[in-house]
Amino acid sequence: MKDDADARRWLEDVQRARATWPEGPWTDEPDRLEWRYRGMPCLIVRSPVTGAWCGYAGVAKGHPAYGVPWADLPPLAVHRGVNFADHCFGPVCHVPAPGETEDVYWIGFDCAHCLDAVPMTGVIDAILGPRVKKTKRAFLTGETYRDVAYVKAQVERLAAQLAEIKA
Repeated sequence: MKDDADARRWLEDVQRARATWPEGPWTDEPDRLEWRYRGMPCLIVRSPVTGAWCGYAGVAKGHPAYGVPWADLPPLAVHRGVNFADHCFGPVCHVPAPGETEDVYWIGFDCAHCLDAVPMTGVIDAILGPRVKKTKRAFLTGETYRDVAYVKAQVERLAAQLAEIKA
């Protein structure tokens, strides 16, 4: 991650938010992870708003998906679908490997959809308590937490699909 003001602010926001989350499977997880898969930079970062993971694969200039708005990309099978495409900003940026370009276009998704449990849902569930029926609470608070292993696998699935897109 580049050391810039936006990235530092993101990290501070996540650390502040963490103080309000109940204990859960996210407690011992990192807030950011960066790696390479099929020659593409990949990363996952935690949302400071919900605590949910957001996953990204980066394509370089010359790739057919480079610069394409997310809604105009071909269908990509990834958790709840792609809903992000843009250049580097804040935590959605990487440290280029030797010989790798800094100029990548990130394509990604998030894990804060209906029935996705996120750290903030513990706070919501504590507020709602037993007064709300389980079915309604499940809609509001989610049922399945998407952990690091799940999100990393989804990012690699996304990168594999992007690698197959030809001009």
